[in-house]
Amino acid sequence: MSYAASLPWTLEKLDLTRIDVSKVRDNEDLFFLLCSSSFVESGSDLYTHNLVDHFAGDDELQSWLRDHWEHEELQHGRALAAYVRHVWPEFDWESGFKNFFAHYGSVCTAEELEPNRGLELAARCVVETGTASLYRALNDVTDEPVLRELTNLIKSDEVRHYKHFYQAFRIYRERDRISRFSTLRVLVKRLSEIKNEDSDIALRHVFNTRYPDKAHDDAEFRRVTTHAEGMLKKHIPAEMTVKMLLRPLDLPPKLNTFLEKPLTRITERLFLH
Repeated sequence: MSYAASLPWTLEKLDLTRIDVSKVRDNEDLFFLLCSSSFVESGSDLYTHNLVDHFAGDDELQSWLRDHWEHEELQHGRALAAYVRHVWPEFDWESGFKNFFAHYGSVCTAEELEPNRGLELAARCVVETGTASLYRALNDVTDEPVLRELTNLIKSDEVRHYKHFYQAFRIYRERDRISRFSTLRVLVKRLSEIKNEDSDIALRHVFNTRYPDKAHDDAEFRRVTTHAEGMLKKHIPAEMTVKMLLRPLDLPPKLNTFLEKPLTRITERLFLH
């Protein structure tokens, strides 16, 4: 069955022949960030199935997860993989992804989800905030036109996904009387994991495939990935990130406004140092 009709955009919309390879080919930081993202997005069906099972009985949310979210996330993976293959054709994407998925499957389990389903939706808001910020930052670090188009399309999808999870969270919050303190606890917990196991595993398998002779050189792996992540952090949209993270707390408007600016400054300082 094709879900192309329900997708907000399709891979065919991207003209890969328009890629200005000279603008990105020698940027190893960008290679690692794009390829690791393509691995994580391409493995999102595993996470979706866990979420669908977790929300058994909520037919509306299950339907959206299964019929829309999963297919949009997988398309992100396909599009990023196609871009990587075009710019770095010598990289064995299939082999790297196969090893990543075998590793990822062992840690992406239902036990990782919040037992309280409403709080899992709050946690999803943090994850979607992270991905929206990631693609916004990737959009800012490049002037390659096709990559800018692609990262903007994915960022828009992630913001829309955030809004869907947030609206679902509001329903659960009211029905189950989820406290602001419980919500804050989960937001802080998930925020502390934003440099999470998924991306670390993906980066490891990109590195191992790119440099098989250095697969056991942890110091070199950390040097390469820290450099790539450092470039990205300088472009993280702190203001957007803070606004999205505060929203599930449903704070009084004046308090929300009061907190936004100092938290944005703190976020910028954390990312820049």
